[in-house]
Formats: sequence, structure tokens, C-alpha cells
Amino acid sequence: MPASRIPPAQISTAAYTGLGFDACAAPSKRSMSAWAGSPYRAIGVYVGGVNRGCSQPNLTASWVAEQTAAEWSLIPTYVGLQAPTSSCSSCAKLSTSTFTATTQGTEAATDAVAQARIAGIGEGSPIYFDMESYSRTSSASNATLAFLGAWTARLHALGYQSGVYSSGASGIADLAAKYGTTYLEPDEIWFANWNGRASAASDPYVPAGAWMGHRIHQYNGGHDETYGGMTINIDNNYVEGATAGGGTSSSDNPRGSFDVVSSPAPGQVQISGWAFDPNAPTTPVSIAAYLGGKVDEGGASGYELGPVATQERSDLLALFPRAGASHGFDSSFPVVGSGRQRLCVYALNIGAGADKLLGCRTVGVPVPISVLRTKAAGNAVRLRLRCEWPLGTACPGQILVRAWVPQHYLIRHGRRRVTRTRMVRRLLVRRAFQLTGGKSHTFSLGLGARGRILTGSSERPQAHLLVAIPGGRVGRQLSLK
Repeated sequence: MPASRIPPAQISTAAYTGLGFDACAAPSKRSMSAWAGSPYRAIGVYVGGVNRGCSQPNLTASWVAEQTAAEWSLIPTYVGLQAPTSSCSSCAKLSTSTFTATTQGTEAATDAVAQARIAGIGEGSPIYFDMESYSRTSSASNATLAFLGAWTARLHALGYQSGVYSSGASGIADLAAKYGTTYLEPDEIWFANWNGRASAASDPYVPAGAWMGHRIHQYNGGHDETYGGMTINIDNNYVEGATAGGGTSSSDNPRGSFDVVSSPAPGQVQISGWAFDPNAPTTPVSIAAYLGGKVDEGGASGYELGPVATQERSDLLALFPRAGASHGFDSSFPVVGSGRQRLCVYALNIGAGADKLLGCRTVGVPVPISVLRTKAAGNAVRLRLRCEWPLGTACPGQILVRAWVPQHYLIRHGRRRVTRTRMVRRLLVRRAFQLTGGKSHTFSLGLGARGRILTGSSERPQAHLLVAIPGGRVGRQLSLK
């Protein structure tokens, strides 16, 4: 559809917590007025999709504007191609080829945004893809995940939040299995588990810490309810996440994408993507990263990288001609962390609006301890360690030396007692340390009585040196002679 024929969007995102419902067709204005006395303040609306089940004569931009003005929060939903093994036998299905499924996911998101804008649902709003239950075969799950990853990527590129509705045992279980990996997960999930519990706090298919504050639970299936003399067949939902509601501030938020993360060296992370602020499209946007999760999840360490979104990205020019192409970023920065880490990246707002979460990905950060040299002499081990974390940071850990040592014991052999020897693994040294990031230090470790037994033997005993810090460890073999 030509852009000139798309009416201006009227609403954008709004957080909502409380009861909601969804109905196959958007109710009439009269029914919505009658339901003002119901316990519900959120409603799911089906904005489009090849498998949408009901026509939507009421779902117009004026209906949307009127309902949000009456303080209804909307859950925009799109029913596109279904999983290859979908329980919906009559539904059009996506390809089992992950390559084709990716293309189909991009196309679905593009159409969903066009339909949402026609209904007056603007940028910053979530759009939930309705992926009905399916059998989790390897090929079906892979294709579905490829489709939904592309759906999320395209919605982000067009300035919308990504949501996915599915049954807990199929689509949500597949998404949950990818949570905390490099997979581009949706911003919001909507899980169907008809257990009658009006809560989004816990579900057997959703990890305890996943999508907290970004969930909808469909807890009851289709049935009739009546308020104000008007009866509607609904599903029940408990909402604790993003909806489309009153206000236009989210259209002022930055746009962008967090594309790639890597860790090229201990204590270092590199990220790439793009971002710009529609209120200042030619001004470089500052980027902030949080190691350990989102800024509101607690325990995350923040790193502000400054206005680094200045690199040329030819793909942006076609999408956003007014903003231009100079909004890519590819930046590395020192971090205090090691092991598998969840990294979330934000574009910092300029002027009106709020900071924008560009996405979260998982990266494996190498352990920042370098063992520069070791030497065993007599009954001691000398080693030099360096901490690769940023200058001035504290780098705590401990050094352990373990070895197989002889243990003597008696056995009865007829009428005699005979001494036997076996080798058992024992800790020779445990020492705590605290280095300063960017610095090195030499340690001298006495091996104690057990070490003297080993170094006094005629053999060349072997020991194992282990240097451990929170999140990782490094080891070396030692010859004690």
C-alpha cells in the first residue's frame, strides 16, 4: 500500500497490568461501552494475517482511538502462516525450509505493520504473532523459530515491538529453549495455558527469570460473558506487559537493531547494529550496554559507549531516507565479567521519548586471567598472573594447587599385616587473591607437608594449578621437580 494512503498512527505502546480478554471479532462500540463496567481493561484485536478467522468491520482507526481514549489497552495480534505441523488443519502453513521461513517471517511483519498503521496503531506498539499449537518436530521447530526470529527483526526495523502468542507446550517451549542464546527473541510473550490462574508470574514452560514484566497469560478458553446486557464470547488473559494504549511518546523513541555480539579477547565485548532518533535523525545516537541482563532486571553492569552510531549502513538509506545511512555502530569495550553473559543494548534517547531497548543476546566472554609463567622449585610454586579486566577494577579469585599424593594403608595378608600405597588426589594449596584490572603480580606458594612428600620422592610428580574467578577458571599442569 502506498505510504500516502496510510493514515497517521494515533496510538503507541503502554504498559498494562491486569485482566484482559480477546474475542474473534472486535466488539462494537456499543458493546465496548457496556463492558466499561467489566473487570477487564485490555482487549486483544486481530489486525490481519492470512489465517485471521473473523472479519473485522469494527476495527477502524476511529474505533481504536475511541477505545484507547476510554482507557482500554489493546493487544494487537496478527494471524499469519502457521507452523508446518500446526494443529489447525485448514490453516495456510509456512515452509519447512528455514531459508524460506525466514523470508516469510519478514513478509508477515511488513504486512502486520501496514495493517496496524491502517488501524491507527503506531510505532513503538507491540504486535503479537498468533502461532497456534503445533507438534514439536525438529524440522517444524527450526522453521517456526526461523520465522519468528525474522518477524522480530523486521518489526524492530520498522519501529515496533515484537510479541508472540502460542501454546505453552509448543511455540513458547521452543522460544524458551532459545532464551539467553544468540537467537533474536521477541520482546513480549503471550502463553496459552488454560489452568484457570489469573497470573503471569509462573508457568512450567517459561523459565522463571525469562520475560519478567513482558508476559501475557491466556488462562481460560472460549466462553460467554455478559456485562451491561451485552454478551461476548471471549478468552481470559492476565496481562503484565506491553500493549497499545494512549499517548504518542513511543513514536519519539529511538529506532534501531542490535545485530551481533562477540568477545574477541578476555574482558572485552564487541557489538554491532544501528540506531537513530527520529526527533534528531542526523545526530549520532549514544549506545549503552548492560552485561547481565536488562537495565530493570537488577544485577546488570552498565557501559555507556557514547555517540558511536555514526557508521555508514547502505541498507538504512532505503528504509529511512530522511535519516540517511550514517547510523551504524561497531564498538568494542572492556567489561567486568566472564563465562556466558547476557548482554542487552540500548539506544539513548535525544529530546522527547525514552531510551530504546535494541535487544539482548548471549556472549561467551573468555576468562580474564592470564597465567604469564609458572615455576616449581623445591617445596614452592611461583607464578605470575595478570587480570585483563579494565584498569582500576577489582579482580578477585583464588589459586589452588592439587596433586596425586601417596597414601599408605595396612592390609592383612594371611597372618601378617602388609603396607600398601595408593595415590589419592589432595589439595596442596588454596590461596585467595585480589588483583587490579590491567595489572600483574607474582605469587609464591608453599606446598606444605604434602608437597614435601611429593618433592622428596624419586619420581617427577605432577600437580594441577587452577586459578578461579567468578564465572570462569584457567588451569595448568605443573611438574614439581
